[in-house]
Amino acid sequence: MERSKVLVVGGTGFVGRRMVRASLAQGHRTFVLMRPEIGMDVEKLQLLLSFKARGAVLVEASMDDHRSLVAAVRQADVVVSAMGGSQLLLQLKLVEAIKEAGNVQRFLPSEFGVDPARMGHALEPGRVTFDDKMVIRKAIEEANIPHTYVSANCLGTFFAANLSQIGTLLPPKERVRVYGDGNVKVIFMDEDDVATYTIKSIDDPRTLNKTIYLRPPENILSQNEMIAKWERLSGKVLEKIPIPSDEFLASMKGADLAYQSVVGHFYHIFYEGCLTNFGIENDEEASLLYPEVQYTRMDMYMERYL
Repeated sequence: MERSKVLVVGGTGFVGRRMVRASLAQGHRTFVLMRPEIGMDVEKLQLLLSFKARGAVLVEASMDDHRSLVAAVRQADVVVSAMGGSQLLLQLKLVEAIKEAGNVQRFLPSEFGVDPARMGHALEPGRVTFDDKMVIRKAIEEANIPHTYVSANCLGTFFAANLSQIGTLLPPKERVRVYGDGNVKVIFMDEDDVATYTIKSIDDPRTLNKTIYLRPPENILSQNEMIAKWERLSGKVLEKIPIPSDEFLASMKGADLAYQSVVGHFYHIFYEGCLTNFGIENDEEASLLYPEVQYTRMDMYMERYL
């Protein structure tokens, strides 16, 4: 079967660069959107040039230039967006370009975290992320654009190596804050595996117009289990400091909006169990669809931090 041509938008970002590499590794003709405002960002430019050296095609287009976006989209069969944070709603311009181009067989908007469709109850101010993603979904579906949504849960860099401690990406050395009883199940993912599963899904009819959940069974772990793994690897026992839910939520008071958003997200994940408190019914689970993927277990993931 001929592989789809893939356009990655946001290809220099943390997730996006992995999507480009996975697309190339899986043999897709890969295009990477290069925005003219890259200007003097030497690191992003060098990254784009490294993609070009590996066979990717750099396509110059601006989110503020509809014609250039349409022209870029027309070169691909599949569009994968990895635009994050404050740029999420810019994807509405991408939806309009895809709608006009009329050739796209699959669009994967930038999600790659908690399933926003299950977060209508999320706390302010963090719920804006979920609300924005649902705005994009609504636009996609109203335009009848074929799509796949990817729920990748907790990326290891931000949740695994640091044992899910807020404010650091490094493992704690002496003590660790434990959310509630620490037994709520969470799903941790290697970021490269997220990209591998995502790109595998783009030509798969089983994932068309569905959400694909990344739930590799050996990476469904509680915070306590993650702490125990790190203690075995490091040979050091950490002091555990349990944080009751009311105390955790109280830490939002008087804090800046960014911190409040993080606390809200952590509350839903580690106290409510929003990643694992539901079954997958009409959608798909990646490790069942693609058992050939040798995903990274969290023991292996954390070894690099020793």
